[in-house]
Amino acid sequence: MNKKQKRILYKNMGILLALTALCAVLARSGIFTGGETLQDLAKKQEQETTSPDQSDSVSGADSLPASDQTTSAVSAETEMEPQDTQAEQSENETIPEEGELPMADRVVYQEGFYYESLNDTIKEQITGISYPADDTDAAVSYDMLRHVNLLYYDFNGEIQTGELICHKAIAQDLTEIFYELYEMRYPIEKIALIDDYQGDDELSMQDNNTSCFNYRALASGKLSNHAYGLAIDLNPFYNPYVTHRSDGSVHIAPAGSEEYADREQTFAHKIDEEDPACQLFKQHGFTWGGNWRSVKDYQHFEKEL
Repeated sequence: MNKKQKRILYKNMGILLALTALCAVLARSGIFTGGETLQDLAKKQEQETTSPDQSDSVSGADSLPASDQTTSAVSAETEMEPQDTQAEQSENETIPEEGELPMADRVVYQEGFYYESLNDTIKEQITGISYPADDTDAAVSYDMLRHVNLLYYDFNGEIQTGELICHKAIAQDLTEIFYELYEMRYPIEKIALIDDYQGDDELSMQDNNTSCFNYRALASGKLSNHAYGLAIDLNPFYNPYVTHRSDGSVHIAPAGSEEYADREQTFAHKIDEEDPACQLFKQHGFTWGGNWRSVKDYQHFEKEL
């Protein structure tokens, strides 16, 4: 093969290679097949480079049934609830107010029945009313008194909380007596400090209030046993104080309770020898005013030191 023939051969081979390359480019561009364009290929490659985690997350959610997708959404919200609830609780939480702390010498007999020394609140409440504002010459001091907390059934059969102030020598007696009365559902209309009536014994009796300590004197000028916290008046309106005077007249207190001075009658809340309260007080060493000779104080129980 001479040089001229070789040049012709090389030229034809170059043309053939060029045509082959052109056909390959045209086939890839989709002109012959009607398939993907170069832009489509670019998009496909871009999608293929998407991270596996994102692809799995999207495809996983799309593949779930509608009900499962709803459940997943609820679960996601539920996972957030504890944090939200804690935040709300933190904002709305209120610190309970501290009540009066028990005194160091509190004696608990039964649940709801206890006694202790007078705290500052009680002292402030009674000073100048049932307790002397100036106690320089007082026959009793704060230290000699005890505050008694108890439960009782009122005239409607409902449980109430009552309080008394008494001499420390009878605090245990009163706690035990009123616990026994509570157990037998003995009806007592009210048990409150005389200070709720401004220390007025007449007003307290008219309201049928059961009370104990009140620093007051008798008509003779002698201190009443109530002044020492050693006497208690129980359901006083139905069990009045009856005095027979030298002129033949009769004084009955409180006013309005005259019909209950006749002890021959039978009526509710009457204290007599058969009354459970009367028996309990006597068992604890108290005397009953209904047994007195010169006067009759049917509401009254007292104990000597």
